[in-house]
Amino acid sequence: MPAVDLTAPTRLGVDELIDVLDKHAAAADEAGRPEPEVLAALRNSPLPGLIVPRRYGGAGAGSLEANRMIARIARHDPSTAIIAFQHLAVCSRIAEWGSDAQRAELLPKLASGAWLAASAWSESGAGAAKKNLATVADELPGGGWTVSGGKAFTTGAGVTDVYLVLAQTTPVTDDDGSAYGSAGQSFFLIPATNPGIEPDLSLDLVGMRASATGFVELKDCRLGPEALLGPRDAASTIIAGVRRSGATLGAVSVGIAEAAWDLGFQAAQRKSLLDLQAVRHRLVDLRGQVESARALVERAGRRDGDDPGEVTLHSKIHASQVAEEVVAAVARLLGSTGYVVTHPINRMARDARAVALMGPTNDLSRELVSLSWAA
Repeated sequence: MPAVDLTAPTRLGVDELIDVLDKHAAAADEAGRPEPEVLAALRNSPLPGLIVPRRYGGAGAGSLEANRMIARIARHDPSTAIIAFQHLAVCSRIAEWGSDAQRAELLPKLASGAWLAASAWSESGAGAAKKNLATVADELPGGGWTVSGGKAFTTGAGVTDVYLVLAQTTPVTDDDGSAYGSAGQSFFLIPATNPGIEPDLSLDLVGMRASATGFVELKDCRLGPEALLGPRDAASTIIAGVRRSGATLGAVSVGIAEAAWDLGFQAAQRKSLLDLQAVRHRLVDLRGQVESARALVERAGRRDGDDPGEVTLHSKIHASQVAEEVVAAVARLLGSTGYVVTHPINRMARDARAVALMGPTNDLSRELVSLSWAA
């Protein structure tokens, strides 16, 4: 199989991708949907193949490099960073749990950007811990599956090419005790071209407005046996491995915090506020918060510590809190300038809050950490 050349001259570099993000991020946020130019630039950049193994056309990077790249992108456009993060997460699950045939079929497409991937785990009534799923996969007598149900808050709905769908494959009456996911759940890879899958982007978000986050309805999606990712009924094991990978949404928060600090520093320069010791010291303290979040996200990416999964959860909690605090402090520093609805600080505030609510939510992350102490 020929490898996809991520350095070919027809492809955009990361700096060129960032130029496109800077040009379109504000308009995309106002419109509440990603701009076609942004999606095209993302697909044509090295980012989609970042963590895909080299033998499938990717760069073969690890979670440390992925966290750094997501933070860099989020500094310019958090919505696109979230789409990219979810794509990389699905690539990682396929690389780790996919069959040889699944890897050979899907990873080159995902590495090249010809396909983008999205996770469809959440649904109304299942809670942040993804229990009590209403999405059901029934195994067919001759092999294969039918999947029906509905997913909510799916990032990349309608703009990606394959969905990693969490479904109930075996009815259970008693929970298996896991804090995230439940017994009898499995993952399925469903192409967006399947006639039974229908995205709905009517969800109007406050934050991450250009992330194409919406609903996905599954109506008797007929799948072959090859659509099952990993062992049947083992989704909770796969989910637990996500945390141990070190990839963290905290990277998005680091990018937001960095962008907010830049705004504050630039405003202080323009207003000659750096002559004031109190302002200089406040900016130093805020910078320290940004660097502490970055350090914890980096530690998660290196998978340091006795329990890398716990570090990953801490990094998400801490970085998202720091982003909200830094954005709020910079908004106060800006004064009336930041009170204009179109000022970038307001978009940053909405996006920073959104990260705390993304899975695993900060409250669920705290619960997962605290339960590990009792184990």
